[in-house]
Amino acid sequence: MKINDVSIVRVSGLYTPPDIPRGDRQAVQLDAYPEFNVGDHRGGREPHTIQALYLEIGTDAGITGIWGPIDGYQTHAILATLRPLLLGRDPLATELLFDLMIRMDRHGRSGYFMTSVSAVDCALWDLKGKAWGQPVYRLLGGPTRDVLPAYASMLSFSIEPSAAAKTAVEYKQMGYLAQKWFFRHGPGDGAVGMEKNLAMAHAVRDAVGPHYRLMFDAFMAWDFPYAREMLRELEAVKLVWMEEPMPPERVGSFAELRRGTRVPIATGEHIYTRWQTKELLVQGAIDYLQNDPDWTGGITELTKVCALASSFDTPVVAHGHSLLPALHVAAAQSPTAVPWVEFLVHHQPHKQNFSTHFTQPVNGHIELPTLTGLGFVLDESKIDSRETL
Repeated sequence: MKINDVSIVRVSGLYTPPDIPRGDRQAVQLDAYPEFNVGDHRGGREPHTIQALYLEIGTDAGITGIWGPIDGYQTHAILATLRPLLLGRDPLATELLFDLMIRMDRHGRSGYFMTSVSAVDCALWDLKGKAWGQPVYRLLGGPTRDVLPAYASMLSFSIEPSAAAKTAVEYKQMGYLAQKWFFRHGPGDGAVGMEKNLAMAHAVRDAVGPHYRLMFDAFMAWDFPYAREMLRELEAVKLVWMEEPMPPERVGSFAELRRGTRVPIATGEHIYTRWQTKELLVQGAIDYLQNDPDWTGGITELTKVCALASSFDTPVVAHGHSLLPALHVAAAQSPTAVPWVEFLVHHQPHKQNFSTHFTQPVNGHIELPTLTGLGFVLDESKIDSRETL
């Protein structure tokens, strides 16, 4: 079997947002400048047309691997650089193909190019599962569990303290064993912003009780002095982790921050490959890793990250940009190595809009896919137009 086609398909169709109130955005690095520190999510719920891009890798045996939605910036690298390399090669040789892809561009071991490699790798694993008639987690050695616990990721909900507290109780009652909330304020908002962050954190903690698992995310928007002060204040809230208080390449600052607080530290969403991951582990900079298979190097690399992290007794809870690749990897790992998966409550319905199957938690747990490959199938009834790039 050989690869005979690598293409990207743009589809469009109607999307009806879920009946979930939208609230505030998270803090971002550009908030350091007042001109960017404006605006929040207050979107409506009216149906509207959306577009999505899907990568398809075809073979002369008639088996096609698919993954998406991918981002627009990935299309050029996939079509112009990776496609010529892939054509005519064995699609089941995922180790070889991954190694070739990361060697072919001297700037390609991180950033946008690596996210393109990741998309190709996920599509190849989908193809491999279909070729062998198995879900991907079985090819990876699983399952280790029948269902996987998911934590509720609360991006885009209102963070006004009383509203956040009410929502947190609702999602606890739905069966989620953990939740992650997102801070809106950073150094540019001064002491008042810090007070607002802490008011939200305490309100959520008081609402769900002292033993419920809570995490918080700053999306790299803080600097070291601000993060140090925030974490000291957050010790009383008793977090499972504080996520991305700073950009993850500041490994020394992460290590110093971790040494100076009792709050566990998490990052990994914006790091690439096992080599960047190793630096965080060796320096003792983190308590949880969050490499995303959509970006860090696909399923091939995330399995290596899990093995590396287990040797440091550091759990991996993959970032939930998408769900299925992380779900398959988690299903093939020990529960101590990968305890949960992330479910972005507001954003997964949009991500999965064109899928025949909506994968979501029930009572806080996700059943493993039974379809071959990744378990993703485009729903033609939801597609109004299609274009091959």
